[in-house]
Amino acid sequence: MPKIKTHKSTAKRFKYSSTGKLMRMRQGKGHLRRKKTPTVKSAYSHAHVTENIGARRRIKRLAPYLE
Repeated sequence: MPKIKTHKSTAKRFKYSSTGKLMRMRQGKGHLRRKKTPTVKSAYSHAHVTENIGARRRIKRLAPYLE
């Protein structure tokens, strides 16, 4: 049985934390940043947990060797 190919853009956008949570960064940090407040801009620099079960299942299928 051959290995499954990893979807490269998914592998770049998501990662697993040390406790096993699926983490992602928010998109749009550099777009129109002059109009954004410092609070909003700082919110883009933190990783967020992906809590949707369907999204986690889809990412597991797209990037099976991510863990």
